Amino acid sequence: MSATSEDVARLAGVSTATVSRALRAVNGVSPSTRERVLAAVAELGYVSSPAASRLAGGRTGTVAVVVPYITRWFFGQVVSGAESVLREQGLDLLLYNLGGPGGRERYFSKQALHKRVDAVLVLCLPLSDAELHALSGLQVPVVMVGADVEGFPSVRIDDVSGAAIAAQHLVNLGHRRIALISGVPDDPMGFTAQGDRRRGFRDTLVAAGLPVDPGLEAAGYFTLDGGAEAMSVLLGRPEPPTAVFAESDEMAFGALRTLRRAGLDVPGDVSLVGFDGHELADLMDLTTVAQPVYEQGRLAAELLADALNGRGGERRLSVPTRLIVRGSTRPLRASAPPGENTPGTSRDPRGAGPLLRPGAEQPPE
Repeated sequence: MSATSEDVARLAGVSTATVSRALRAVNGVSPSTRERVLAAVAELGYVSSPAASRLAGGRTGTVAVVVPYITRWFFGQVVSGAESVLREQGLDLLLYNLGGPGGRERYFSKQALHKRVDAVLVLCLPLSDAELHALSGLQVPVVMVGADVEGFPSVRIDDVSGAAIAAQHLVNLGHRRIALISGVPDDPMGFTAQGDRRRGFRDTLVAAGLPVDPGLEAAGYFTLDGGAEAMSVLLGRPEPPTAVFAESDEMAFGALRTLRRAGLDVPGDVSLVGFDGHELADLMDLTTVAQPVYEQGRLAAELLADALNGRGGERRLSVPTRLIVRGSTRPLRASAPPGENTPGTSRDPRGAGPLLRPGAEQPPE
């Protein structure tokens, strides 16, 4: 039978509380007492329980990760990146999948995390005053991914700039009827990415002297099927677009399916750009604005670990995006700018620099 802490205490002539303090090297235990405890541990072959040690120190050893929709690729990648760091730190991950507005309301109203976790990682949720109050009341470190909330450290990208890169790439290729496949209209979860990407897209068109045509915008709900349906709507316009920017790669995959089923060539008839850097984008030969999704989860977990160890502060990290040019975009045949009349090539999306071949990345800022 394995030795217990009571056995160690009896052999060392101390209380079990003293055994716990001695093994955790906290103050209040004399050197001679600690030596007796360690000698008893060695003689009995005692192995302490990590869970018991954490509880004795007021820690649970668990970090909660609050996810809006765990089945979506982006959130799964962030969780995977965070888990890799938490595992190295000896911390367990407790996953809370909200699944929509109803789950979100139940989660924050019930305060399900009270005294159950040491820290909280929240993905892409702009918080209401009530939600901020609930999280602050836990009195544990909180880190945000994909949202910027006053008072909490965060990791995110610049969605406005990323979308502007995509739109500028299509403008530089000579396209003038450029459509947008956006996310969820009047999104009840309040995600900011879709609005920021729409703003970056529209601002770029205006700066290029192009009109912002609401008739060339359709909702794709951040799903493959939604992107396919949105592309069908856009093809039904009296003057269909010659280029499309989808606010996520998954919607771009759906758009690509619709275009191919309609007998249209990509990029010969329609150029297509996605957003995210999904691992299937290379397989689909999709030009995309890539973001380091796994890395965002990893960085956020490192911020949590620093906070648990008394380091860090309210740090807000912004990670870069980059344009990866593949075979889904090419210059508009009828109006290709000088120097861009070779199929499958494009200039730097900022309008300067060397030509990018398919598969090449945007030069760093």
